[in-house]
Amino acid sequence: MTSAGSVTKPDEQIGGGTSFGVTDQLGERGDDLIGDLRAARRPRLVVISGPSGVGKDTVIELLRARFPETYFAVTATTRPRRPGEIDGVHYYFLDADAFATRLEDGEFLESAVVYGHHYGVPRGPIRAALTRGQDVIVKVDIQGAASIRSLVEHGIFIFLAPESMSELMRRLRARKTDDPEALMQRFGTASRELSAARDFDYVVFNESERAERTLEQITAILTAEHCRSLQHDPVV
Repeated sequence: MTSAGSVTKPDEQIGGGTSFGVTDQLGERGDDLIGDLRAARRPRLVVISGPSGVGKDTVIELLRARFPETYFAVTATTRPRRPGEIDGVHYYFLDADAFATRLEDGEFLESAVVYGHHYGVPRGPIRAALTRGQDVIVKVDIQGAASIRSLVEHGIFIFLAPESMSELMRRLRARKTDDPEALMQRFGTASRELSAARDFDYVVFNESERAERTLEQITAILTAEHCRSLQHDPVV
């Protein structure tokens, strides 16, 4: 017990037997460790997929607004542009020759032929974004997601599922982009593609009139992934 008017020196022991000097050292060590934990954060490569008509484009637009700092990979395609689509934003619209040239030059992370049209995900912009420390979100069909999973380590794969097959058919019809035969082909393919959900890390149901719920669930997934104690750089 110190006498009245005395001053405790920094190196004198107090209450629990720990000196101020030791406390400062422990605090510095702790701060270093906390800094290491913060520095361990790595950008994430997120692949969002699901059957045709499930609403992938709508979900991506919502994610763009929620995560403006994220890089959204733009897929190249030879299919015709739909009303409202912007070249370089929704897709890179290429003719068959231009697509073939880029494919031959190895520019695509993955490529596939879907319903008679070529699709490819450019590799270079994804690598550049990850190097900058940006998260990357890639939207592809089921076939493309399987290809990326076989090529990329430490990606996050999210499967968008419809609330029901009847609702999926309603959405496909509402697009008015296919003749009846093509529509039924898409519907049949979508039914088979549901079994691929087991190959994904997460399943999110994209229900009609509940887009905000879908957005919140994907946001929760991304938040949880960034809170992992062990994180790796995605290898693209």
